[in-house]
Amino acid sequence: MSRLMWQPSPDRIQASNMYAFMKRVNETYHYDFTFYPELWEWSVNHLDQFWQMAWDFLDIVATTPYETIIEHPDKMPGAKFFPGARLNFAQNLLKHRTETPALIFRGENVTKRTLTYAQLYHQVAQTASALKKMGIQKGDRVVGFVPNMPESVIAMLAATSLGAVWSSCSPDFGIKGVLDRFGQTRPSVLFTADGYFFKGQPQNSLDK
Repeated sequence: MSRLMWQPSPDRIQASNMYAFMKRVNETYHYDFTFYPELWEWSVNHLDQFWQMAWDFLDIVATTPYETIIEHPDKMPGAKFFPGARLNFAQNLLKHRTETPALIFRGENVTKRTLTYAQLYHQVAQTASALKKMGIQKGDRVVGFVPNMPESVIAMLAATSLGAVWSSCSPDFGIKGVLDRFGQTRPSVLFTADGYFFKGQPQNSLDK
């Protein structure tokens, strides 16, 4: 048997979102779960209760409420979760405007950057405003030829906030693969970066 490499302290466990969720389940349904396996077993055997609790616990913001929790739960694939509900992905991720870190980025060149929820909201709002002035609206396609970095998240959220469809490719993709993906979506706007780092070395992506 493999030896245990690490175990969180009781304080760290009780400060986790999972522990808070388990506590909410216990209070709502009068259970006495104390360990994750008990919670997991309940979640797969009580699908309606679990997904209802997840929706409420995560405080999902929806412009149109769902009609039922799960439709055709015995079909996989084929099950539909929260049919009828309409929501905006960006609205849910940007509903907090606090100074709590939202993104912590560390690049291969050792650059470290942190964006708070308030800073992320502000930068997404600026980018969304620019896209709107360019005529981007619901159903349009916006793509990114971008590495894994905060600006990629900002561009995605800005596009999504307007109801646009987002797609992306990493700059280390082959050109044919990028053209195949973006060619199918016929994008109106392309975000790109001038380069990225790979194994500590700068890579130019402008030629591509």
